[in-house]
Amino acid sequence: MVEEVQKHSVHTLVFRSLKRTHDMFVADNGKPVPLDEESHKRKMAIKLRNEYGPVLHMPTLKENFKEKGPQNASDSYGHKQYPANQGQEVEYLVTGTHPYPPGPGVALTADTKIQRMPSESAAQSLAVALPSSQARVDANRAAPAGGSDRSQPAGMTLAVMEGGNAKNSALMAKKAPTMPKPQWHPPWKLYRVISGHLGWVRCIAVEPGNQWFVTGSADRTIKIWDLASGKLKLSLTGHISTVRGVIVSARSPYLFSCGEDKQVKCWDLEYNKVIRHYHGHLSAVYGLDLHPTIDVLVTCSRDSTARIWDVRTKASVHTLSGHTNAVATVRCQAAEPQIITGSHDTTIRLWDLVAGKTRVTLTNHKKSVRAVVLHPRHYTFASGSPDNIKQWKFPDGSFIQNLSGHNAIINTLTVNSDGVLVSGADNGTMHLWDWRTGYNFQRVHAAVQPGSLDSESGIFACAFDQSESRLLTAEADKTIKVYREDDTATEETHPVSWKPEIIKRKRF
Repeated sequence: MVEEVQKHSVHTLVFRSLKRTHDMFVADNGKPVPLDEESHKRKMAIKLRNEYGPVLHMPTLKENFKEKGPQNASDSYGHKQYPANQGQEVEYLVTGTHPYPPGPGVALTADTKIQRMPSESAAQSLAVALPSSQARVDANRAAPAGGSDRSQPAGMTLAVMEGGNAKNSALMAKKAPTMPKPQWHPPWKLYRVISGHLGWVRCIAVEPGNQWFVTGSADRTIKIWDLASGKLKLSLTGHISTVRGVIVSARSPYLFSCGEDKQVKCWDLEYNKVIRHYHGHLSAVYGLDLHPTIDVLVTCSRDSTARIWDVRTKASVHTLSGHTNAVATVRCQAAEPQIITGSHDTTIRLWDLVAGKTRVTLTNHKKSVRAVVLHPRHYTFASGSPDNIKQWKFPDGSFIQNLSGHNAIINTLTVNSDGVLVSGADNGTMHLWDWRTGYNFQRVHAAVQPGSLDSESGIFACAFDQSESRLLTAEADKTIKVYREDDTATEETHPVSWKPEIIKRKRF
């Protein structure tokens, strides 16, 4: 048996060596020259005698070597084929729908010479066998360093990861993100209408003790009202044009007001007199806000600037320049950025209070930004414009989501700590939203009061009281309307008409 194996191997070597010699070229003076027939025979004889003389007498086994196909044949694609590799036998596994690229040392079989398309069942089995790309990414993230999962086949890893349901998960389409179910909020209902102003009521603010609130009007007066009874307590005169902004200080017994007469006034409520004026704006002053922790007042104006004032010295600390149109709203907070402005130039700017310069400019809105509100608990804020209400994240103004549906000029926004966002518009409509999900759970359009035209239906300002149980609106029909939650409403009587719709969070 051993002798027969030796005969087989020796004669195989002889045959291959002769074949290599047959194709060999010799170099003469550096130029490749093919051997003529006589020289070739002479070389073959010398080589046989010198190298294989001792074994030439042994019988040959013709079945030991068999060429796969005729020499220099071509496949169906016109590629030249070569004989099989003359080393140890190697088995090649060729998969896929395309032929393995032919070349030296590659064995082509009858199955791989012609391109064959897989059957439908074969294609499905191949797709199921491959794990989804997301599954592979998750598996790699979940695997510890030096990963034991790497030693497992891909199919096994997927089966372990997804509870053995690899076939269904690989073919399942990825679900689009959906809006989470919004928190249920009771509806708000109108329970009081307060009259007394002789012109549009343009602004409103509730004092920190929650005993009274103050309003400013186009009749040039500031009125103070008892919050519990709605009765008028005091009227202040001094502005010579529409009063556009009022705010009550929590740090001192002062009331601040501003108006279209370019004036900013500080009222001492112990004497009900103006004790300070802040001069500097070149046009109508549209809004103001107090810093919560330091004695700083910020005002915004139609002259395209916002100004920072020292409350006690009346000095203008900074003039915030950068907007290219009227600045309609301003808000302050203790955390950075401490000042936020919205303008008719469609931008929102976040300001560095110390440097008096812009930190970030947000240009997502396409129309005037008339309202900005800060959430009392979250580090977020919202802005209102006729195109959309947008929510943002501090400190860099990262966009969160759009609240679409209030298709009107939005004059005012307010939000309570329970996550109820209220938007009031120029056409008299008021929408209530769930802050987290952006779900619009109520729409209100109160009737205008007798003696007012239907066209005088507009909401200019709104605010929650300090207990957040009452909502006050300042309106174009010269009234203040007070709303409260409906105590009789339940989730059964007023269910959330919510469907898990696909979220469309557009940037613009």
